Amino acid sequence: MQPANKPKKITSWHVIGALLSHFRRAARITQPELAERVGLHEDTIGSIEQGRRPLKLDLAETLDEILDTKGALAVAVAKVPEREKLPAFVQDLVEHEEAALTLLSYQNQVVPGLLQIESYAREVFSCLFPPIHEETAEEWVSGRISRQQVLQRKPPPIMNFILEEVILHRPLGGPDVLRQQIQHLRRSAELPFLGLQIMPTRRAHAGLAGPMILLETPDHEQLTYIEAQRVSFLVDDPDEVSVYQQKYGMLRSQALTPEESMGLLDDLLGES
Repeated sequence: MQPANKPKKITSWHVIGALLSHFRRAARITQPELAERVGLHEDTIGSIEQGRRPLKLDLAETLDEILDTKGALAVAVAKVPEREKLPAFVQDLVEHEEAALTLLSYQNQVVPGLLQIESYAREVFSCLFPPIHEETAEEWVSGRISRQQVLQRKPPPIMNFILEEVILHRPLGGPDVLRQQIQHLRRSAELPFLGLQIMPTRRAHAGLAGPMILLETPDHEQLTYIEAQRVSFLVDDPDEVSVYQQKYGMLRSQALTPEESMGLLDDLLGES
């Protein structure tokens, strides 16, 4: 099991922060002086230099001018991998998701990220508490939508999604956004490599303990990703993963079939 509070790996933001610290010191400028020149608090500069806060592209360009670094910081920021722009709690998942042979998902509160439309994803992030900055939210929305490129991969992963029926009635973003989201789910259900199943709200089942995602890597390693309130982790112990696979197998048998699920979506859209 790989817990969320494991030692943090070095990311591009740590490297960029170290570069900024080096350039600032070479220019004989203190953190407070640099912060004053760019109109930020010195703690913000400190957080960027320590890799705890991403450096925004426009700020990188300003710092390049102040420190006379000939665009080095801006180039570094532009080269940061997309997955490192995502929330920290989902980066481990995305790293395996991109190359997964199979992906099985059960969600009980919101539409799975890989099937969210942009307006729905934006509303999901707006519900976070404590609230996140609008700019951060937009970056996360962009990152979530870019993750969906995995559905265009050739060959695509074999995928199955089980959604609690209540998700289809929770009007995130209002009725219009919800309807557009359900329409997108209906189109997605037609993809030959993707199964979509709805779990009826009135039905007891094996997944009441919460959501999970099961993945098979190109090396045929089996993993499970668990996410809860402020906690997320990957499970790689074969015995534990086997338990989650058994749970998911039972969930598939308890949910509506893909055909029944498409019929329910049609009913909700008034297209039956």
